[in-house]
Amino acid sequence: MSSLVCSFRRTRTLATRSNRRGAREVPFIVIAPILGLMIGVLGGSPLAAQQTAPPQGPQVAGTEAALLPEADSVTQHQGTFNGQSVSYTATAGTLPIRENGEVAAKMFYVAYVKDGVDDPASRPLFFSFNGGPGSSSVWMHMGYTGPRHVTYDENGFALLPPGGVEDNPHAILDVADIVYIDPIATGFSRMTEGQPLHKYHGVDADIASVAEFIRLWTTRNDRWDSPKFIIGESYGTTRAAGLAGYLQSTHTMFLNGVILVSMTGIGVQRGPDLTFALTLPVFTATAWYHGRLPSDLQDRPLREVLDEAEAFAMGDFLDALVNGHDLEDAERERVAQQAARYTGLSAEYLVAANLRVAKERFRKELMREQRLTVGRLDARYKGVDSEAAGETNEYDPAMADWNGAFTTSINRYLREELGYDPDLEYNIFGNVYPWERDSQVPVGEMLRQAMTENPYLKVLIQGGYYDMATDYYSAMYTIGHLQPGGELKDRFRFSLYESGHMMYLRDEDLENSNNDLREFVRWALEDLPDYPR
Repeated sequence: MSSLVCSFRRTRTLATRSNRRGAREVPFIVIAPILGLMIGVLGGSPLAAQQTAPPQGPQVAGTEAALLPEADSVTQHQGTFNGQSVSYTATAGTLPIRENGEVAAKMFYVAYVKDGVDDPASRPLFFSFNGGPGSSSVWMHMGYTGPRHVTYDENGFALLPPGGVEDNPHAILDVADIVYIDPIATGFSRMTEGQPLHKYHGVDADIASVAEFIRLWTTRNDRWDSPKFIIGESYGTTRAAGLAGYLQSTHTMFLNGVILVSMTGIGVQRGPDLTFALTLPVFTATAWYHGRLPSDLQDRPLREVLDEAEAFAMGDFLDALVNGHDLEDAERERVAQQAARYTGLSAEYLVAANLRVAKERFRKELMREQRLTVGRLDARYKGVDSEAAGETNEYDPAMADWNGAFTTSINRYLREELGYDPDLEYNIFGNVYPWERDSQVPVGEMLRQAMTENPYLKVLIQGGYYDMATDYYSAMYTIGHLQPGGELKDRFRFSLYESGHMMYLRDEDLENSNNDLREFVRWALEDLPDYPR
């Protein structure tokens, strides 16, 4: 194991709920601990499943790292964010990841730091990344919190290729500086020549390498005094949860906040019957969006309908699943009729599936008679397969919508606006396989322990109702079972949006979710003297 990967200390967590500005009101749920535990460390990591493992190439890195510029590119900019004019410095470059004194890798980043701050070290600081594993930070950088973002229509759907980039008036640079990190093999991050290609490709090694980057960037930029936040999306929430514990135990770096966007299972286990029950509400949301529910449900606000669906899912539906073959035929039929009401599927189909419909089958079945499928990362998107038969869709129409626009935009932006132009491909998705899935300690436990040892650490969970990869109701269950006794529940908040995995693509949710980040920073630092700055 890499020398960066020190032994992990134990960790775990709980949930609360609060209706913050811009978020849909969502009631807190209480689910009995005896219902079981949730999905594993990599459960629900959506971007990983969009790509097949690449062909095995050289297992030792070549000369790509040598193509990176020797010096960082530093440029000056001005923008208006949340109504405030902000002058800022953008730095695009790499930091070395060392092993035994030698540079093993170069990790690419883009940092945005506000100019003219009397005491820069006191300004809140965000470290941001996406997931996969194997994804660059392009999605949140160019879609969510960065000063420039990919141009989409107001509902979050791509425009005619090649698309474009525009100012992001909702970016959080008015309240915090941001560093976007590309893990090894993603973006422009590369192993140096002769190093094992997949040295940092695993749960533990990935956490350790990103933690080393954060430590080094913080040290070189004299930011140890800054309030620190980590924000990760998708598999990035697995990384973020682990980092909270690892940074604290290995580098004695205590965080003020962790933001989990489109959260995975972070190591909390659950049984298969519970999984089917927890995913029913996202079926309801999807069917509601596409007009597939009975009129008495269809005509009501989504959140009201989800309240009913959640109660049914954790009540009669879960009871029926748990009963297995002891379920009476009449009761099976009754529950199937009710489940059909909340999912848009037929009762006959549900009975034939033993009431157990996996997400991938639902995406194919819901609109089969129209020869359409729905998206995995965002179920608002519709796709067309080569045939209407079959159990799963051929592709994710949401991912197909996003890939082209974001790839074009990041390549143009980095080279033309930030002046960082290596003769090297920017890997939207990098070759990170084989990925070592075994972690010494579940990352949820690492987060829980960090919170118990750091009583000021707070957590915000953001998600979209139409995310069928990392669904919102499973995330609520996960947070509710990290510390089931409830001792930490008042340090968690949920913000949910009528969008998908990348909820920030929709104009309304881009504004609301960034405002929720601002409110979270205020909440996390409310006891800090002289804040805000």
